[in-house]
Formats: sequence, structure tokens, C-alpha cells
Amino acid sequence: ISLFADSVDFLEDALVIILIAFAHGWSMKARGRVGMGLAGILMIPALALLWALWSKFNNPIPLEPSTLSLTGAVALIVNWSCAFLLGRFHSGSLARAAFLFARNDAVANVAIVLTGLVTAYVWQSVWPDVIVGLAIAAMNIDAAREVWRAAHEAHKAAV
Repeated sequence: ISLFADSVDFLEDALVIILIAFAHGWSMKARGRVGMGLAGILMIPALALLWALWSKFNNPIPLEPSTLSLTGAVALIVNWSCAFLLGRFHSGSLARAAFLFARNDAVANVAIVLTGLVTAYVWQSVWPDVIVGLAIAAMNIDAAREVWRAAHEAHKAAV
């Protein structure tokens, strides 16, 4: 579940980067509208997680722990690098959205690595994966709310 949520999140990131690249030179009002759209895009992994969660309850077999940890570690390197690069750009809702996406992904990847370790050595169950998947969804919902607020403020300021 956590790997599925993370893979959908990578697709979401690609959409976000494309939108931000196109909207970079637009007016503040237009960027505000794009920022509000990005808040909606942040919800995609949370919705995908619900589908994956339903599937996991129908087939409650834990994923191979080493696959979880290795995949999470490789994704962490990519996402940490992106968060580091984007961390210095906090002006505007688009930059804020890009930073939050990368930061949330890095945090999720650490949780996925830990999920693999917990599944291997502590609790050989589907539940660590389910718990981390739900935490990733909650983090995306919170980031969506923050991006929406920043984009809404930018849009109002431009009027």
C-alpha cells in the first residue's frame, strides 16, 4: 500500500513540475489558480491509497520487506535531493507546493524504509504497511490544505 501510494505520488510530482514550469511566468492571479489546482492534485495519492487499501484488505499478504526498504531508500535519495533544491524557493504558492511535494515524499520514503524493517523484524503483518499508507495520505491532505490556503491568498492579493 505504501509503495503504491508512493508510486502514484511520483506521477503526481511529474504533473506538478510540468504545471509549475508552464505557470512560472504567468500573472500572480493565474499562478494562484494553478496553485489551487495543485492542491487538488495533492489529493490524488490519498484517493489512490483508498483503492489500494481496499485491495489489501481483500488480499492481506505483506509485501517482501526488503523490496519495501530498498525501494523506499532509492526514492528517498531522489526526493531528498529535490527537497534540498526546492527548499530555498519559498515565495509564492507554486514554489511552496513544489517544496511540500518533495518534502512529503522524502518523509514518506523514510517511513517506507522503516515499514520494511518493522515488517521484517518486528511485526510480520500487512498492518505496518497499512498504517504508513494512511499516514502518507494524511500528510498529503494536510499539504493540500496548506497549498490551497497559500494559492487562495495569492489569488485574492492579485485581484
